[in-house]
Amino acid sequence: MTRGTEEGGRPRALVLAPFAGRGLERLDGRLDVDYESWMDSGRLHDPGDLAAKLNDRRVSILVMEIDFVFGDVFEAAPHLEFVGICRAAVNHVDVEAATANGVVVVNTPGRNAQAVAEHALGLILALARRIPEGHGYVVGGRWVNPVAPYVELRGLELAGRTLGIVGLGAAGRRLADMAGAIDMACVAHDPYAGSPPPGVRLVDLDELMARSDFVSVHAPLTSETGGLIDSRRLALMKPTAYLVNLSGAGIVDRDGLVGALETRAIAGAALDVFETQPIAPDHPLLALDNVILTPHVGASSIQAMQDVTDGGLANAAAVLSGRWPPRQNLVNPEVVPRFSLAHPDG
Repeated sequence: MTRGTEEGGRPRALVLAPFAGRGLERLDGRLDVDYESWMDSGRLHDPGDLAAKLNDRRVSILVMEIDFVFGDVFEAAPHLEFVGICRAAVNHVDVEAATANGVVVVNTPGRNAQAVAEHALGLILALARRIPEGHGYVVGGRWVNPVAPYVELRGLELAGRTLGIVGLGAAGRRLADMAGAIDMACVAHDPYAGSPPPGVRLVDLDELMARSDFVSVHAPLTSETGGLIDSRRLALMKPTAYLVNLSGAGIVDRDGLVGALETRAIAGAALDVFETQPIAPDHPLLALDNVILTPHVGASSIQAMQDVTDGGLANAAAVLSGRWPPRQNLVNPEVVPRFSLAHPDG
């Protein structure tokens, strides 16, 4: 890599993603690193400010997680050669502009799959056993009669229930494994899935919605999946069924879901994703008593941060060594890079 390197100097990297442990030390000696984690600053970069910073510092390598990198950024940063995204989603980066400007873009699919799957299972358990209600019952002073909660807060056992998983990526597959371990039946819908995990049957989405006691959404938000679970499909669900969404908010029709919850057409829902972050203070879901809401923390775990570090470092190290990143991490394989990569099949 040469364009972002001063004569006789080292390439410069700007790391905006949070790195765990001694991750940055593994880059020391090969790069001049500016570390500005959004977890430390508590903010994202304005795209214009980011472009100016990349240009002024002659940054070759940008490692980020949730900042926005628009087309103007690539145009204004001629030294930039590599963007490493420390997550699977790439909808906050203009990949087309990166490709046009010879910038290699990689991501880290599956880096938070275990965390997301565990959070989904936790929400399913919380819905089934009415755990938030039980907490409120105790701290709210309602536990006066010692036996009343046995009647008022009676929950469901998951064994024997059917879990429907929409999207069989890494998180969906891990959730399927967990569901099987507690004796849930599991069906899934994913038109791009190969063979499903053992014990999982692929079905049409309408059949999944109608058969499942719990529906958990793990598909990426794309032009194909936007509005995928609309009012018609919500109406297919059992009145005793629950919806869980840890993927894109736009996959589930908001008004349709609110209507189904208000009328008790479905029993409840648990959501970790919303149209805005934080959720709008007048969001209709905030007024409902049959929902569990978490602040987009499904992927947030100590182990997931370490996986972010390891994945980001592995991709950067490959490019620094003149090799292509692993195929599964390369977002724009059609790019003609600004520098020489010796092993396109590496």
